[in-house]
Order: sequence, then C-alpha cells, then structure tokens
Amino acid sequence: MGNHTTVSTFLPWGFSSFPDLQGLLFVMIFFSRVTILAANVSIMVTIKLSHSLHTSMFFFLCGLSFSGNCTTMAIIPRMLVDLLSDSKTISLPECATQMFFFFGSAANNCFIMAAMSYDYYTAIHNPLHYRILMTHKICSQFIMASWMVGFLVSLCVIIIVFNLSFCNSSIIQHFFCDISPVVCLACDYTSRQERAIFVLSAFVLVGSFVFITMSYVFIVSTVVKMPSAQGKDKAFSTCSSQLTVVCIHYGFAGFVYLRPRDRDSLREDMLMAVTFTVLTPLLSPIVYSLRNKEMQMALRKVLGKTDTLISQMVNKRTLDI
Repeated sequence: MGNHTTVSTFLPWGFSSFPDLQGLLFVMIFFSRVTILAANVSIMVTIKLSHSLHTSMFFFLCGLSFSGNCTTMAIIPRMLVDLLSDSKTISLPECATQMFFFFGSAANNCFIMAAMSYDYYTAIHNPLHYRILMTHKICSQFIMASWMVGFLVSLCVIIIVFNLSFCNSSIIQHFFCDISPVVCLACDYTSRQERAIFVLSAFVLVGSFVFITMSYVFIVSTVVKMPSAQGKDKAFSTCSSQLTVVCIHYGFAGFVYLRPRDRDSLREDMLMAVTFTVLTPLLSPIVYSLRNKEMQMALRKVLGKTDTLISQMVNKRTLDI
C-alpha cells in the first residue's frame, strides 16, 4: 500500500454533479418511491384478499412485488436523505450493508422471474397435472430458494469487495454503493477478483436469463401445436407481460453489470442504474397487473370495498359529531 491512507468512509457523489436539480430530483424520486410502494402493496393486498387469485402465478407475482419493494428500499431512502443533506458520507459497514441488500434483492428478482417462467411452462405444457406439480408448498420452496441463493451470492460479492483496501479515493461516482464504482476505489483490485465478481454476476443474470429463454422456447413450441386459435392467443397474452418485464430488467442489468469495466463509463452506469433501480420496479407491477384481466377485476373489487368502508367510517364520524 506504500504511503496510501486507508479510506474508512465514502462520499457518494451521485447527484452532487447537479446541485441545481437536487430539489427536482428529490420530488421525482420521492413520488416514484411512493408510487412503487403503493403499486406493490396494492398487488399484495389484492392477491391476499381475492380467493380467485390464490394460484401459483399470482403467488409468484406477490413474491416479485415484495422483492422489488425490498430492492428499492435498499437504496432510495438513503438517496432521498442525501439529496437534502449536506453531509453525504457513508461508512464502510453501511456501504457493505446497502450493497448486500440491494444485490441480494436484485438477484432474488431474477430467480423469481425464472420460477415464474417455469410456472408458465408447466401450466401450458401440462395443464391437467398443473395443480399437482405447482402446489403452494412447492411454490413456497421456490421463493425460499430464490432468497437463499440470491443473498448467498450477494454475501460472496460483499466478501470479495470489502476485503479490498480502499486508498485511491473516498468519492463514489454513483448515488449508492454499487459494485463497479466501489471497486474502482480499491488499490489492490486485481483481475482475479474482477473475474470472480463477473462470474457471480453472470451466474445470477445469465443463468436465470438462459433458464427463462429455455422455458419460453418450450412454451412457444407447445403453443404453436395448439389446435385452437383462441387458446394460442390466451397463452401468448399470458406470457407477453413477463417477456416485457424480462427484456427491460435484463437489458439494463446486463448493461450495468456484464459489460467490461471502464472508469470513464461510471457516469453512464449511474444514469442506467437510475432506470434499473427506479423505473424497472415501477414498471414490473404495472405491466404484470394491468395486462391481466383477473388482476384488474380483483383490484376493482378491493378498491370498491375500500371506498365503501371509508365512506361508512366518514358517515359514522359525521353522525357522532
């Protein structure tokens, strides 16, 4: 390490490059966060209260909504505080914790989407035995395995990253503790560690994406053999929403985590990460829910009951007064 001074705290520079826009950014990100939270909670409550939605597909959707909410919770609250605060420093343990929960939740999203693709395949390929093959217990095991593997991979990444010595700088060219901008500050980061992080990232992204792709190859081959045109349209309509989210999610994630590292590209990574961390969790519940007629009907019923309950409470309060 020579005469280097070891860094004990970081300064996420992020949006500090745009001091005049921080108020506007706070408002935009705050309302995005509220919208994401409201959309995900609405989905989870609707699925819980609607007996017709107690199927494996909606069980996985509920798990994906919860996971997406955890992903944004790992970074957006801290981001909002930094936008209003003059002191933006973050300690190494806080940085490691943020990275652990963000990467673990993001990995869990990938594995749940892979489980959803398998669920779709089972429903289309073997509809007569679908309820036997995809019981509530099996779906719960898929969800648990997704969380366990996701956070195990995240733990491996954290061990690699935070066993490095940070002495080049304390300024993170990002708005949160992401892998690439943090390792760029290390003075002993070697190609061996870079390959290890790349392999772990590829295991999550490429591994789950290949599984999803294979599932949809089998799904398409099954659907084209269906004699009914109506059945084909229904099958493709069911799968199209997930394919839309998969393309958005893996497109941005692959750009940020799988392309060759370049110190000069950190600004591009930050802009792409805004979309990946804010826009994608917002789009997922909207695309999945608003393109599903069963979910639309269930949402209307739940919202209708909620409005009726609120009206009754207001009327009762008025009479008491």
